Amino acid sequence: MMNMKGIWTKQTLINLLLGQFLSLLITATGFLSSELARKGINAPTSQSFLNYVLLALFYGVLMIYRQEGIKAKWYFYVLLGIVDVEANFLVVKAYQYTSLTSVMLLDCWAIPCVLLFTWFFLKTKYRPRKLVGVAICIAGLVLVIFSDVHAADRSSGSNPIKGDIIVIAGATLYAVSNVSEEFFVKSADMVELMAFLGLFGAIVSGCQMYPNLLENTTL
Repeated sequence: MMNMKGIWTKQTLINLLLGQFLSLLITATGFLSSELARKGINAPTSQSFLNYVLLALFYGVLMIYRQEGIKAKWYFYVLLGIVDVEANFLVVKAYQYTSLTSVMLLDCWAIPCVLLFTWFFLKTKYRPRKLVGVAICIAGLVLVIFSDVHAADRSSGSNPIKGDIIVIAGATLYAVSNVSEEFFVKSADMVELMAFLGLFGAIVSGCQMYPNLLENTTL
């Protein structure tokens, strides 16, 4: 009983609820992205642009208000912005080729990648039961891909295999982005990270979506 009381603390319950709320938002985003792709709207970069702008505005104001120096090199944030934008681009792009279920499940490929990157770069140690959980996750991903290989007889997208590959590439970049964010939060500052991620993410996504906007305007 003492161990259970130690686990089910107020902070644990708050984190659990926040995690479930975050999962709900991610699912809603995935559903809307799938519906846009189904209706022929190809705007994977544009969907993330406003998010980066809001991050830059909100945390940028906080950063200016605090009047503190930059704790990390700015060009590291540029690289992080590029990786994060391309991760979002690839995952949203995948909805044009495969099903919503496949994208949501294969996006979990980021979990084993995060464990590998944190173990290699941040020297994080993991217990065997966590590794078993990751092994189960990978086995499930293999089953999803195998299912999509034989998905020609059902409605799952125009090219399920291509979509699965794109999702896996995007999830790998998500892992790189998440591990980098953990490093910057611990070594630099969260407000600084969010401000520069929003700034450079908005710049990169803006440059990337400009040709599409120009093409649509010309048409």
